Amino acid sequence: MQLCGRFVIELDGRRIEDELPGRQGRILLAFLVANRARTITRDELVDALWPTGRDGGLAPLLSKVRRVVPLDGMRPAVDELWVDIEAAAAAVHRAESALALGDPHAAWGPSQVAMFVAGRPFLAGEDAAWIDDERRRLGELHVRSLEAYAGATLGVGGTELDAAVRAGRELVRLEPYRESGYRILMEALDGEGNSAEAMLVYESLREKLREELGITPSEPTQALHRRLLR
Repeated sequence: MQLCGRFVIELDGRRIEDELPGRQGRILLAFLVANRARTITRDELVDALWPTGRDGGLAPLLSKVRRVVPLDGMRPAVDELWVDIEAAAAAVHRAESALALGDPHAAWGPSQVAMFVAGRPFLAGEDAAWIDDERRRLGELHVRSLEAYAGATLGVGGTELDAAVRAGRELVRLEPYRESGYRILMEALDGEGNSAEAMLVYESLREKLREELGITPSEPTQALHRRLLR
């Protein structure tokens, strides 16, 4: 099941998303799948489908969805169900673990899987409080995957340094107050031989923090700056 980007459901080798009962059927199934690791109450499901609190017909909607995808109560009853957001979370964990063990090559592939999934919109075109929460979680996962990908490409080095630079710039754009992105970009630029540009990245961060927050870069960032100066 693919919840990010284009909504896709494949069961026994056959695409079935168009068989669901319209928009509400897609949202209902997406909510059940996204929350299948915990117990869902009927009231939660009603709130997810009808934010005003009025039950617009949950029982018949569930019945129609069950005709397309087997359900066990409020959970999908599908063996070995693959869900893109779960695959992304598992992939970024593998990438981070590989980096912690000093194996950037093993982190490279999983970090890209997580980055590509989490970088697509969750339930594109839909709007609800629970969807916003899921998008925030995916946004955090996307940043983690970018950091893992940048760490992997930095570790591999060589021709992969250009990818590390791009990932660092994207991290700075997405999280302008998150110093790890600046450190990644500084190291990648220095690795390419662009030490002066790496220094400019530090100066831009220092000025931003001073002017907007009245603080200085953290000790890890300052330590990297001193090392690059040497």
